[in-house]
Amino acid sequence: MSCYFRILKDVFDAAGIDVTKENRKAVDLAIHDLLGLATKHCPTAGRAFKEQVGTDPKARAAFAKKLARHLKV
Repeated sequence: MSCYFRILKDVFDAAGIDVTKENRKAVDLAIHDLLGLATKHCPTAGRAFKEQVGTDPKARAAFAKKLARHLKV
């Protein structure tokens, strides 16, 4: 699992996403796209998520909706 996925459990649950070995890369790429990151560096994604979304429940719920739409869940 990508290093920052542990902080996104509630986001994945809200989006209806079960992260598996098979879909992990697609989920990772979708998150990078939504965060506007060109790099695929794991710590960078974690920091960007914390800066852009943070711990606000409404922001996390909004991100979950965007992620679900992006992955067509």
